[in-house]
Amino acid sequence: MAASTYQSPWVRTIDLAQQWRRIRAWGRQPQRLRRLLAAYRTLLAAAPASIAYAFTLFVTWWTLRGTSDAFDRRLILSASTNLRNLQHDPIQVLVASAFWTEGGFPWSEILILLTFMALAERWLGSLRWILVVASGHICATLIVAVGIAHKVDKHLIPLRVTVAADVGPSYGISAMLAALAFRLRGPARWIWAAGLLLFYGAALWQGRTFTDYGHFFAVLIGFLIGGAAVVVSRRVLPLLRRSAPDRIGGRAGVDDGLVPLEEPDGGLDQARGDRPEHRHH
Repeated sequence: MAASTYQSPWVRTIDLAQQWRRIRAWGRQPQRLRRLLAAYRTLLAAAPASIAYAFTLFVTWWTLRGTSDAFDRRLILSASTNLRNLQHDPIQVLVASAFWTEGGFPWSEILILLTFMALAERWLGSLRWILVVASGHICATLIVAVGIAHKVDKHLIPLRVTVAADVGPSYGISAMLAALAFRLRGPARWIWAAGLLLFYGAALWQGRTFTDYGHFFAVLIGFLIGGAAVVVSRRVLPLLRRSAPDRIGGRAGVDDGLVPLEEPDGGLDQARGDRPEHRHH
């Protein structure tokens, strides 16, 4: 297909008012529950990374559930992105910390992964989704670590903070929620972005823990990634296509992850038997 028939997903936006009208029209059709379940299965089929992440969180929670409290504590501390672990084995803890959670069953994380994160993966594709989530998790963790190191060096916080437990997927999820603002069009984008800033800003104002700072920075990172991706998609990629059409345009559907201009209407019409377009990433 010609390069002009493809468009980066970062510039493929939706109008919420139009989507709401489609949902209402869809809801007036018969067999709503059956079609809703079929549409949700279609959504999950396009979000393997979100499902795998949710399943991994369940497995790690189940692992902790079958061990003693002392062993749980040692395991969580070994995977935590505190200063001590980051100094000794930064790569391992940056990866491992994203797949463990403290406390009870991670209902909220799994629910978000199987809804908002799945929608984001269907929009961006698995590779872009992983890059955004990983960037939010890693960058926010490192920013917090630098802040803690500075405060410890200035004797503003106790030394025990350097060995505190800090695990979970929330930094990556927060960054992806911020990036989702660029999926929306018009005032909805600004309302979504403002809502995230108010939510995480209020949590930071009330708690002021290093985790609260991490969440807020992760949201800013998500906005930065999304904004940069939109600029690249709107200005840089068109220039590259015009300057090297054979290299980029002729292989757009294989290597660069670009997707067609047209997309299914939110997955709802997929329940009638139409299969979503298969994308390679």
